Amino acid sequence: MFAENYPLSRRQMLQGGLALGAAFFTTPGLFAEELMATPSTTEGPFYPDHLPLDQDNDMIIVGDSTTPAVGEISHLSGKIMLPSGEPAKNVTIEIWQCDANAVYLHSADSGRKQDQQDKNFQGYGKFETNSKGEYRFRTIKPVPYPGRPAPHIHYIVKKGDQELLTSQIFIADFDGNQKDGVYRRVRNAEERKLVQTEFKPIPDSKLKELSAKFDIVLGRTPTEASLERNRF
Repeated sequence: MFAENYPLSRRQMLQGGLALGAAFFTTPGLFAEELMATPSTTEGPFYPDHLPLDQDNDMIIVGDSTTPAVGEISHLSGKIMLPSGEPAKNVTIEIWQCDANAVYLHSADSGRKQDQQDKNFQGYGKFETNSKGEYRFRTIKPVPYPGRPAPHIHYIVKKGDQELLTSQIFIADFDGNQKDGVYRRVRNAEERKLVQTEFKPIPDSKLKELSAKFDIVLGRTPTEASLERNRF
């Protein structure tokens, strides 16, 4: 398994703002009282080289199969927003991750681990946000693997063919985070809060399902500023 310790593609940091899931604060200046942008991280080497036929937001069931994927079923949801707090509607979020056996949907990984791969795990999914900027997926709680001690879910946010943000979602306070090269590259303590979330048990779930809320704030790049003017 390759380690994904590549340099960050960009570091998105606004002056002042409101950190999601963190302390509320404002700073006088041009971007006062705006949301702090979600930091970008590496895409990594295992974005699927052949996208599956089933690309919906339910990664637990593939096609017409009735056999669910192995792993802790998790409902991942949240909002995608502009720094102003305005919803980023009709943008597409793609997620991908390894299965419970630590195998990615990529020929460089699954090709040499066919006996380990969970064929019932979709491995990749996408969803277009609604008018409130909301998205949702059903997937599994991510697991660590050699080279990446921090479990994570990769994602890309796009508007058409324009890539707006590439990053990863980490499990809050997981022991392996501090040993993970990608996580450690997010050096600012406040930014680290913006790339992690809790996976909480859903009360009374007979399947012991989990829920994870993860909001995303897009940075103010030239492309994003243009999209903001067009109000998505």
